[in-house]
Amino acid sequence: MLSGGNRHDVTQLLPLVDAFPIVRGIRGRPRLRPRYLYADRSYDYDVYRRALRERGIVPRLARRGVAHGSGLGRTR
Repeated sequence: MLSGGNRHDVTQLLPLVDAFPIVRGIRGRPRLRPRYLYADRSYDYDVYRRALRERGIVPRLARRGVAHGSGLGRTR
């Protein structure tokens, strides 16, 4: 997705998640969305956490104000 250069990234989070292609994997009915979403501290807002949970995605977002070392860097 493309957006303006001066736009905050978090404003594009939900349109990007809604545009995900079908996730292929195990035989049977394919998942329409991923199970987890990993992101850094700039996406840590309760509004977006709730919106992701409503879509059936478990948010794995680093918390603001917490010391580094959460381990998200190894997963992304």
